[in-house]
Amino acid sequence: MADATRSVRPAWVDDDLFPFESRFIEIDGHTVHYVDEGSGPVLLLLHGNPTWSFLWRDVIRALRDDFRCVALDYPGFGLSTPKPGYRYLPEEHADVVTGFVDALGLSEVTLVGQDWGGPIGLAAAARRPDVFDRLVLVNAWAWPVNGDLYFEAFARIAGGPPIRFLARRLNLIVNAFVPMGHRRRKPTAAEMSHYRRALDTPARRQACAVLPGRITASQAFFTEVEAGLTGLAHLPALIVWGNAQIGFRPRERERQEQIFTNHRTVIIEDAGLYVESDAPGEFIAALRDWAATR
Repeated sequence: MADATRSVRPAWVDDDLFPFESRFIEIDGHTVHYVDEGSGPVLLLLHGNPTWSFLWRDVIRALRDDFRCVALDYPGFGLSTPKPGYRYLPEEHADVVTGFVDALGLSEVTLVGQDWGGPIGLAAAARRPDVFDRLVLVNAWAWPVNGDLYFEAFARIAGGPPIRFLARRLNLIVNAFVPMGHRRRKPTAAEMSHYRRALDTPARRQACAVLPGRITASQAFFTEVEAGLTGLAHLPALIVWGNAQIGFRPRERERQEQIFTNHRTVIIEDAGLYVESDAPGEFIAALRDWAATR
């Protein structure tokens, strides 16, 4: 399965848990899986590590009557297949997202970026400023963190050879990050199966093993993202923050609030990193209420 092009929805995807049509499109040689549900203002839903569009299932189900919900999987994640030689770097993911936005001809887009989806999506938004008109950032960041001991330590440990090896051999990133990122509730066995099966071989798991170390190794990319914020800072922004996650501190939220002056912040108490899955009702209500005022 690792080398086969995934252009057909595999049988292990549960139609009740993920009741959406799986679509596939070629972007620069990659076979990119996405869902495109509903009509209305466009929400471009971008996941982090080690998740995929499955993360957004409750959000899509709730909002597709009022929004066009578009969620893709980066190459190597979910049901997407990378072309040979892909390195799974965030800068490469940003190129794919930019190409995806162009290929679908999206306009008047609200970026909804969680974790890595924040900087990846903001990079695409800076390159296509006429396409994006609102921002939703969910437990995310958007600047270099080199020299910050908090992030340096995480990148060194989680991105080091022992953890990368365990990630590839034992699916450690999925088995550790997904439960740890849910604080309100425990992911079900079926949910965990969908994250594990999406990264079902050591070769597939390279995608999630690479990203922790790139927090510091992709400094040039994050410098580009930070520079692009100047052209985006005026956009209406919703900052959603689960305050029981350990990935980011209050200072990262406060910096976003300073950058995006036209913002609303919603802090979701006791929610983890994957807040849209951990506390979907509150996340959906926050997005719906904010969008109604814009």
